[in-house]
Amino acid sequence: MLVTTTPNIEGKNITKYVGLVNGEAIIGANLVKDFFTTIRDVVGGQSGAYVQALREAKSIALKEMVDQATRLGANAIIGIDLDYQTIGTNGAMLMVSANGTAVIVE
Repeated sequence: MLVTTTPNIEGKNITKYVGLVNGEAIIGANLVKDFFTTIRDVVGGQSGAYVQALREAKSIALKEMVDQATRLGANAIIGIDLDYQTIGTNGAMLMVSANGTAVIVE
């Protein structure tokens, strides 16, 4: 499955627009991660725990979107948009949503 953020795929001809596809992932952030993130924020650096959680959520959302496009008979997804949000009380949950257009290309 070809996936791209661009509206077309260079060297490929879109023969059919199958429809919109999406995928979502929500991952909880626990208190241990929050504690170490606070420490890193004070002394500087990057929160490895949150980076890993965001990567995992992105992977889940993209896989869900690809699975949906496959079920629809598409062989590519164009115009992919990834959105990241925190939800819940005090941003206790991390959400990633992936949206795109499933197409058939030759």
